[in-house]
Amino acid sequence: MTSKGVIAAGHEETARAGQTILEEGGNAFDAALAALCTACVAEPVLASLGGGGFLLAHPGGGKPLLYDFFAQTPSHRGAGKEIDFFPIIADFGKAEQEFHIGMGTMATPGIVKGLFEVHKDLGKMPMAKIVEPAIKLAKDGVRINRLQAYISTVVEKIYISNKTCLNAYGSSKQPGKLAREGETLAFPDFADTLDNLAREGEDLFYRGEIAATLAADSAHGGGYLRRDDLECYQLERRRPLELSYGDARILTNPPPSTGGILVAFALALLGDAGFAGEKFGSQGHLQHLTNVMMLTNEARIECNLRQDQGQGAIDTLLDPAFLESYCNRILGRPKAHRGTTQISVIDFNGNAAALTMSNGEGSAYIVPGTGIMMNNMLGEEDINPHGFNQWPEDIRMCSMMMPSLIEGRGGDVTALGSGGSNRIRTAILQVIINLIDFRMPLLEAIESPRIHFEKGLLSLEDGFGEAELAALQGQVSNIKAWGERNMFFGGVHAARFDPVKGHLEGAGDLRRGGVCLRV
Repeated sequence: MTSKGVIAAGHEETARAGQTILEEGGNAFDAALAALCTACVAEPVLASLGGGGFLLAHPGGGKPLLYDFFAQTPSHRGAGKEIDFFPIIADFGKAEQEFHIGMGTMATPGIVKGLFEVHKDLGKMPMAKIVEPAIKLAKDGVRINRLQAYISTVVEKIYISNKTCLNAYGSSKQPGKLAREGETLAFPDFADTLDNLAREGEDLFYRGEIAATLAADSAHGGGYLRRDDLECYQLERRRPLELSYGDARILTNPPPSTGGILVAFALALLGDAGFAGEKFGSQGHLQHLTNVMMLTNEARIECNLRQDQGQGAIDTLLDPAFLESYCNRILGRPKAHRGTTQISVIDFNGNAAALTMSNGEGSAYIVPGTGIMMNNMLGEEDINPHGFNQWPEDIRMCSMMMPSLIEGRGGDVTALGSGGSNRIRTAILQVIINLIDFRMPLLEAIESPRIHFEKGLLSLEDGFGEAELAALQGQVSNIKAWGERNMFFGGVHAARFDPVKGHLEGAGDLRRGGVCLRV
């Protein structure tokens, strides 16, 4: 029997929704949208209709296109008004981090716009059919797995900060606490919302009853969002950033987002030679990769690479057009790069979809009667270098998210992306290197140990040799070794199609609950 498609995602229910749609005759884009809706139920901290995201779509035989439906800053800051904006300390066990929540952290959401615009352009099945798996799961309830329970524990103070959130996400066994692993959460209001959206369309959210409620609550509750922010929100269709590496063509998220162009910097530094002659995990591999990450990190911070700091193809990075694109289209934009999840789908007709979405951590405001938790994108410290609530108005926010496609010389296509905040770029970079330079099978490329360099610290997963790690001491003064595979290092979920062999495969990254299902 010929396979119809493959989907990789961050939760079994998310992947199963896409699998169901493929089984019933939908294409990869239908499956990705069904998975998106279901992720809002199964992965509620990471995914919400109140957030934003990107879809890199490559219709079989057609041209690739990047759909940008990420968050937009509101059109005015409302000087002089009292803003609902306050800090919450998240507990990661070994470390704590301050997040900001409240209605003043809500940026204009784009997920609903993306859902309907992508469906209009590329969908095959009716929207009512696409939302069915999510509606059923929201009504029946989803069992909290270990990863989602851990994520909930980290952000618990957000989700128990008011009675509405606690009623939606609270434990039936431990009053005042969020639901724990093994408990079941149902979202009947969200099921009704999806049903209404399928019947009434996106205007319900951006111009209708939901918009009216959201705007009124924001105006009276200390938020920035207004009706015109919602009514004027536009999805952006962009030409993907295209680059060559080894014998492959890579398509990824272009500016104003940062992830894709930073990976382009890194691959350009590696040049045509890449890791020729090296083995994975060797001293040469780790030292060269660390050096590239250090230089790329400098580019991200300063956008000022100097020739004497790099090796190989650094001249490529100094091309004026390349740097101008980076400086003019990225620097100065608000940056949001926190909780994310990834969905990758390819069907037998060669339709490929890589979708990355985020809700930040959530603002602790649920639009009444909808089950939709709004984002807290404006609570990012990075977007407020001159102090909080000083972001530029009415501008698309900048993200590290980079849904991507790798096209091999033999016609094979790999759809991939990752969650993981700032680690997205290094996670995807290493998977690309593993696939192209080290010729690893897809699952091995994803499961292999990773490193990440940022702010003078080199973090490494377990699995590298002691001698090779010792050789890094003279290169990096501050090294942190992790004793296990950890979600800190991203979660790359990928799907691949080889049209010559007629073979479909996929792999979910266990660091972030990855699941892969075939049809």
